[in-house]
Amino acid sequence: MTLTGLYVPLITPFDRSGAVAFDALDALANQALDDGARGLVALGTTAEPSSLTPAEQQAVLDVAARVCRARHAPLVVGANTSANLQNLRNHAEVTAALTVVPPFVRPGEDGAVAYLTRLATESPVPLIVYDIPYRTGQYLSAAALRRLADVPGIVGLKYAAGGINADTVDLFADLPDLAILGGDDAFISPLLALGAHGGILASAHIATAEFVRLIDAWHAGDVTVARALGGRIGRLSAALFAEPNPTVIKAVLHAQGRIPTPDVRLPLLPAHPDSTSAALTAAELLLAAPRA
Repeated sequence: MTLTGLYVPLITPFDRSGAVAFDALDALANQALDDGARGLVALGTTAEPSSLTPAEQQAVLDVAARVCRARHAPLVVGANTSANLQNLRNHAEVTAALTVVPPFVRPGEDGAVAYLTRLATESPVPLIVYDIPYRTGQYLSAAALRRLADVPGIVGLKYAAGGINADTVDLFADLPDLAILGGDDAFISPLLALGAHGGILASAHIATAEFVRLIDAWHAGDVTVARALGGRIGRLSAALFAEPNPTVIKAVLHAQGRIPTPDVRLPLLPAHPDSTSAALTAAELLLAAPRA
């Protein structure tokens, strides 16, 4: 399996009563695919999954699965435990599970590799490992990531190291047999320049087609377009992540009339109006820029 291109990790929109707005979720999913996304991610961290009841989680998964089935698009689902993974057994639409490096406990590289290896053995679907050390507290070196690439059942890496460092350069200098998808939205252009296969990018809810164009430009070697577009996309992503994800993204989607409210659930709080305004301006500048 080769995972390439753009995957949009869907937010969970809420209506004015606080319930999940399933019609809006369906529309977001279809719009992302209409605009060129390769596939979707359901119940990733952008979806506020810990705030959803089991029934809501299942309903969100059902919507995403229905859309992907109708559109013949790959579906990735956030699943971090053996039980969560087993719940995917009867969903033929699910291409892979997005599984985060075990957070908080900081088990060391050996412990993280052993845990993810066991999950891959037990899982009914392949795994994309989500490496995001500034949230999990567990750093994985390039050597550890290569060990994971050798594990049967691990097919991808969502790489969100917090920037470009020596391990990033090491990893891309000798790419393992693993699909590497950028997960740091503001750094997606340099990651693509180094050789990333695509991205799982929450910012791509906004101006999805431009993110697709960026990925295509780097893959085609069109450096002039990719550099200029990457800078503008980096600014948009930075604005969308000025407050905890997905608060600003939801505020922008609401301002655009695409979801019924900008609401998030605790412990998140709504985005400040200044952050929303800055992100809307960045989106307008990106979309207004002339195409080469």
